[in-house]
Amino acid sequence: MGCVSQDDSEAIDQLKLSLNPFCIPFPTRAFILTNDCTHSKTESVIRIVLFYKHNLLLVVFKHRTLMNIFDKAPVVDKDAFVAPSASIIGDVLVGRGSSVWYGCVLRGDVNSISVGSGTNIQDNSLVHVAKSNLSGKVLPTIIGDNVTVGHSAVLHGCTVEDEAFVGMGATLLDGVVVEKNAMVAAGALVRQNTRIPCGEVWGGNPARFLRKLTDEEIAFISQSATNYSNLAQVHAAENAKPLEEIEFEKVLRKKFARRDEEYDSMLGVVRETPPELILPDNVLPDKTPKASQK
Repeated sequence: MGCVSQDDSEAIDQLKLSLNPFCIPFPTRAFILTNDCTHSKTESVIRIVLFYKHNLLLVVFKHRTLMNIFDKAPVVDKDAFVAPSASIIGDVLVGRGSSVWYGCVLRGDVNSISVGSGTNIQDNSLVHVAKSNLSGKVLPTIIGDNVTVGHSAVLHGCTVEDEAFVGMGATLLDGVVVEKNAMVAAGALVRQNTRIPCGEVWGGNPARFLRKLTDEEIAFISQSATNYSNLAQVHAAENAKPLEEIEFEKVLRKKFARRDEEYDSMLGVVRETPPELILPDNVLPDKTPKASQK
């Protein structure tokens, strides 16, 4: 594809006519299209076509969810869920039943990252490592079993033990250790080489001891990990659907947008309507009124 000599709007109209049926239109002067509609599901190259004045710029974007670096390759358990927009790079191990959510980056280039079983690393979180600190201590990042790492957290060269909890937007610097059943509050900044003891909540900037966890809160940490493991299975199933099935479901949603009885029956859903909301047959929309009783 080369330069476009027509007016921008005319060129865009011509491009629309040439797109395959599964194209996704973008507003104004941008489109996303796959190389070929027959390879839409497996083809990872997305062509982003942008119009700038009268020139057509073809930008090729290729996202690799799992990527080798140097001689290291990620190892992800077959029962783990890794969102398609996440990036797992280099010497990274992800255990059984764990989940790495949308937009996360786990970069094990100069050291290793280990994620245990049943752990969830939520959307847009960053996990990195340090080759060593000033004293020469090697600083991989180790995350145990059944850990919850909240959205947009940053973990760098630290250790989070089993069944610990890291809140949304928290930052753990080199050498930090979060012991089992400990909690880092949302937005906290935990300074280098800090150890957070079992059963304590730390928060603030810099993070400091706030209080002891209750028994209910400790139980919540375990339950949170279980909830995310279950939710990850749903997302994994949805991401595994072929494009044909996705397009068919879109048609069904549009057709049965009112969630009527036929739609519910197809899905096997039973909805109970409170008696006070049940209307007489003669006022239901799209229903033929019953003949009056004689």
